[in-house]
Amino acid sequence: TAHDLLIATRRDTGGDSYTRLCEAFERLAGTRITTNITTGDQETTSGFGLIEAWEIVRKSRGGRMVSVTVTLSEWLFRAVQSKSVLTLSRDYFTLRKPLERRIYEIARKHCGQQRIWRASVTTLHDKAGSDAPLRVFRAAIRKMIATNGLPDYALEEETGDIICITRKGMSADQAGLAPLKPATMDAARAAAPGWDVYALESEWRGFWATSGRPALRSADAAFLGWLKGRVTR
Repeated sequence: TAHDLLIATRRDTGGDSYTRLCEAFERLAGTRITTNITTGDQETTSGFGLIEAWEIVRKSRGGRMVSVTVTLSEWLFRAVQSKSVLTLSRDYFTLRKPLERRIYEIARKHCGQQRIWRASVTTLHDKAGSDAPLRVFRAAIRKMIATNGLPDYALEEETGDIICITRKGMSADQAGLAPLKPATMDAARAAAPGWDVYALESEWRGFWATSGRPALRSADAAFLGWLKGRVTR
């Protein structure tokens, strides 16, 4: 339903929500991607959009939205099916500034299940695709460091114009275990549908650390065993 979509993306459900939702869908439908893939001695170039079509059903009187239908592009649908996309914190939608969202996306991709990832301000500037001068971009990053408003990640400036990105809630002790296998995370998603499996992993690592960091024959099996009890509780 339209209401569920607006709530999930942390948007206002007021009277102008219909107009803003239409505008958002139009932007997504108008976003085009061109990519080229070389196989052997042939290069294939293709273009596609993020979504193929969208539809909003409204009551004829009063204008109340009833339902929303969005058809993903074949490329995006295949990416979701093959789990080639990253989950986002639900609090991602509370970020209103485009740069904050972009920095979160970069942190989510490069920090991943690591505790720490470092990059120069110049590298971040390039990855963010910012048109602002480097000094303006640096000032914006420093403001983000001061407000500490990114979900899941904290930023810190280090000597040498380096930005350190750290996963919140994961101490050095928690990071003492090897990363879990992708198959383990898939099994966790199946066991806890709708849950943030990375938040659960962080919670489990904290449980392991406070339990005295016992030796584990298999961290993956230990996590799934803990998860079963956690979901039951």
